[in-house]
Amino acid sequence: MKEPISRTRAAGRTRRAVTVTVAALVLGVLGTSCSGGGPSPQESETAPAVGPVLAVKVDNVAAARPQTGLAAADVVYAEQVEAGLSRLLALYATRLPDTVGPVRSARESDLELLAQFEDPVLAFSGAQSKLLPLIEAAPLRPVPPDGAPAGAYTRDPGRSAPHDLMLHPAKVVDGPAGAAALAQTGFRTGPAPAGGEQVDERTVSFPSARFTFTWSADEGRWLVSMDGRRSTEPNGTPVTAATVVVQRVEIRDSQFQDFMGNNSPFTVTVGSGSAEVLRDGRAHEGEWKRPSASDGTTFTTRDGKPLDFAAGPVWVVLVAR
Repeated sequence: MKEPISRTRAAGRTRRAVTVTVAALVLGVLGTSCSGGGPSPQESETAPAVGPVLAVKVDNVAAARPQTGLAAADVVYAEQVEAGLSRLLALYATRLPDTVGPVRSARESDLELLAQFEDPVLAFSGAQSKLLPLIEAAPLRPVPPDGAPAGAYTRDPGRSAPHDLMLHPAKVVDGPAGAAALAQTGFRTGPAPAGGEQVDERTVSFPSARFTFTWSADEGRWLVSMDGRRSTEPNGTPVTAATVVVQRVEIRDSQFQDFMGNNSPFTVTVGSGSAEVLRDGRAHEGEWKRPSASDGTTFTTRDGKPLDFAAGPVWVVLVAR
């Protein structure tokens, strides 16, 4: 595999320890997000991560849909961008789909968010020139098209630019990193806490975008809709989540603007705040905490007990508090 950054620079970074116990917990969150080919719980208890998690910046306007590869993601972050619109950051650790996209440009918020992972690979279409030095200095492996191995990116002839850039993950990482690569995020799987509110549907809005999660008892999952339309893969496979986290954060202006002069909002994911966790058809109020950029994000109930997630894909919507 062609390294997007030098091995020397990657090796020089501080390595965070990942315990076997936490790796097993994370496997429960992630392992059912794919069918077949994944490690068994017994294997994951002893197997270290075999590589970095892959993060892909995915377009999320109407012209970009249906997106490809979202149904295979272990974690999807929904972030606010210019003009109140949204983009997605899809993370892959236990399974690599053939194609992910459309791929769009990175934002400053991505750098802080990804700092909690161990040397993640970030695939993105580009970034404004003032942001590029920050990306190069961040503890991640950047893979824009002009620095990627041959064949990593292609254009989909059935889509219009700039919503046509697609990534082939196998060209940029050697294989799935394994559940341990996400262990330090603080996600835990286990029984649901007592109580909670029965919820059939929850809508979370940005100024110019909205996400709706509808509980399906038959699927045992939340069906994902974006801007009022059900989210599916191009082949019709529904995009679902076992757990949805509505994480209330500070969203403030950054030092960057788009070409139209709209400020690029900065989503603050270090600190603490309130959160709502949707699982098993119920909503549970809780708290999130992330002391520093290199720490994972932990979720607890209001009385301080761990707020465990259901097994399966996780969607995290980063919404203004």
